[in-house]
Amino acid sequence: IPHSVAKEPGGCCKCRNSELKRMARRNVLITGCSSGIGLALAVKMAKDEQKRFKVYATMRNLAKKQPLEEAAGHRLGKTLEIKQLDVCDEQSIKTCVNSIPDRRIDVLVSNAGMGLIGPIECQTIEEMKTVMDTNFFGLVRLLKEILPDMKRRKSGHIVIISSVMGIQGILFNDVYAASKFAVEGFCESLAIQALKFKLQLSLIEPGPVVTEFERKVFEDGMKMDLSAADEETAEMFTNIYLKNYKQIFQSLGQSAEDVAEIILAENPPFRHQTNTLYTPMTTLKYADPNGDLPIDIFYKMVFQHDKIFSASLNFIKLLRWRSRKSFDLGKPSQ
Repeated sequence: IPHSVAKEPGGCCKCRNSELKRMARRNVLITGCSSGIGLALAVKMAKDEQKRFKVYATMRNLAKKQPLEEAAGHRLGKTLEIKQLDVCDEQSIKTCVNSIPDRRIDVLVSNAGMGLIGPIECQTIEEMKTVMDTNFFGLVRLLKEILPDMKRRKSGHIVIISSVMGIQGILFNDVYAASKFAVEGFCESLAIQALKFKLQLSLIEPGPVVTEFERKVFEDGMKMDLSAADEETAEMFTNIYLKNYKQIFQSLGQSAEDVAEIILAENPPFRHQTNTLYTPMTTLKYADPNGDLPIDIFYKMVFQHDKIFSASLNFIKLLRWRSRKSFDLGKPSQ
């Protein structure tokens, strides 16, 4: 039938195809999009060539939206909208979700978080509570608002940006690791219920990621008042931990864009560690049910074989540099 005389109830074929495409587009809500992984993922999904997503990129402070606006370019206002959302404020979450047509969120990416490093003697309980409130209870607040709609529709994908420190604690990351352990246990429990409602749940576990988030954590650590710690602990934090911090990120670190690529993968597993260079570290935990092996190895790496550890990081850094260089020349090395 000629397009001009098509009589189907839904209108002309072109209009119906356009409407079907619009309906098939998935609404994605991402938290913590002012920088880092959140910004990279929001832009990646908004620029999807198949236009599968309408991205609602959120952040606590809209005064920090300029980098996202610049990165989004002409997609801004089309496949990407910026909204205010504070994961520590229930009303802020409700207002944001209510502003989305039909409150329909097909994919939720819980990415907002904060870090904290240093000796616990030098951290206040209020600082610790803020980390837990953001990293753990922030996720809980989001799900209390969004999960009932997903369960009712029996459709939805929940993506949580966790960390390898949700699997294995690291020196001077006690509180941050605790918050991520809480996230992992919460999601492992919730995943069983999610299956019943045909929902997907994915824990993304990056290792070191070079972002503004990590730079701020490092800078805060450099400025920390260590007077409450004993001399040996203060020395350990300054001359061992902080000294190796940058080297670890330069050797093992990923970019935010690398992590964003993983999230777009088809049928992601429940847990996914994004950094294969870091995987041997976390594998130690599964190799010994008693838990002694990883602690013993980390202790020896840091305090007994620190020169070998440093040399290994430099070697990895060199290999990665050579790999990138050859890739840029169009001749990938083995």
